[in-house]
Amino acid sequence: MTLASWAVVAGVILVVMALSSTLLSRLPLSSSMLYLAVGIALSPLCLGWARVEPVAHARQLGWLVEVVVLVSLFGSGMKMSAGLGDGRWVPPLRLATVSMLITVALVAAVGCLVLGLPLGAAILLGGILAPTDPVLASEVQLAHAKDRDRLRFALTGEAGLNDGTAFPVVLLGMGLLGLQDLGTSPWRWIAVEVLWAVGAGIVVGAALGTATARVVIYLRRTHKEALGLDSFLALGLMGLAFGVADLVHAYGFLAVFAAGVALRREEQRASGEVRRATEDAEATDSERAPAAMAHAVLDFNEQLERIGEVAAVVVVGMLLWTIDMRLLSWLMVTALLLAIRPVAVLVGLAGSRTTGKQRALVAWFGIRGIGSLFYLMHALDHGLAAPLAGQITAIVLSVVVVSIVVHGVSVTPLMALYERRKTGRASASR
Repeated sequence: MTLASWAVVAGVILVVMALSSTLLSRLPLSSSMLYLAVGIALSPLCLGWARVEPVAHARQLGWLVEVVVLVSLFGSGMKMSAGLGDGRWVPPLRLATVSMLITVALVAAVGCLVLGLPLGAAILLGGILAPTDPVLASEVQLAHAKDRDRLRFALTGEAGLNDGTAFPVVLLGMGLLGLQDLGTSPWRWIAVEVLWAVGAGIVVGAALGTATARVVIYLRRTHKEALGLDSFLALGLMGLAFGVADLVHAYGFLAVFAAGVALRREEQRASGEVRRATEDAEATDSERAPAAMAHAVLDFNEQLERIGEVAAVVVVGMLLWTIDMRLLSWLMVTALLLAIRPVAVLVGLAGSRTTGKQRALVAWFGIRGIGSLFYLMHALDHGLAAPLAGQITAIVLSVVVVSIVVHGVSVTPLMALYERRKTGRASASR
């Protein structure tokens, strides 16, 4: 396809989505399902206008989906206004650690015992499929910083954290396959890839987010400077957090998420409440300047995230023609969505302050997507050899596609029912 042809396709997708966004919000249909259909139509399965291959284009696809995930993680962090002492952080922390590890263990067990994968490949598959997706889960995440719903907070926080906490597992699987240097002792992997990379990523992101917010708020309040170009602020902070984290061998995903959380927390600390402010007069007001900055950054990030979602999901559709149907494992797909995820969530949230209905919805909405695609491309780019490459690619893409479809169909009615019941309980308690 020529550049002009790609421009026409992209233009049609974006215009149609802009015109139909309100309609889709009322239907059991997600925008990602339409993007997926477009990708399939462009691939050799239909029109044959684009020929994308996972192994041949692993590095380029990895860069694309990594950027999309980073943008989404920053936006997720910006919606998390609760301080670290808030009890609402307990469920997402448990989900991103305990539930994530249980998911890895169960997926690896199925991979070894049922699919006959070697241990390293089974652990790699577990690490790839463990993280839930911050890109495709916008319908079940926090809508704004004042949203205090525990279900949405748990899903948003989990998606923001486990894209980083799953990285050590992916590296462990790659190391067992000889694709990654783990050193001579397992303690090195624990110290460097788990403790240091996770902890340093969070610290780097939190420090940069806090410092950036304080500088901007000071300049606007005191000197009436640093106005406008908030989009540059968002992009710059994401780039700084990711780049510095990578330079110190920490996880950039966690750094970007932490930067978003810190930026929002600093705005909350400075303003005391979320207030809409977009004009320069309000942006320099001593009370409204923090909220003006946070809202402008988040608004821009949300638009960028939407564009990234289009590109990433269309790519998923384009890759489906490469799947060898003989390598598909519907048992793994079914087990992950209907057994492994529920077990991992129920154990991880046992004893938490979530209701049974909330735990059930968290268990169902373990959406797999662009984060898993990134880890898959990372492994392929580092030399994951056939036939393991074909088998793991087939399993991951099938899980992502099934997740896009079944969660896309169910998200609107289930979340609408949840909101109605929550509103009914709130009315009854008055």
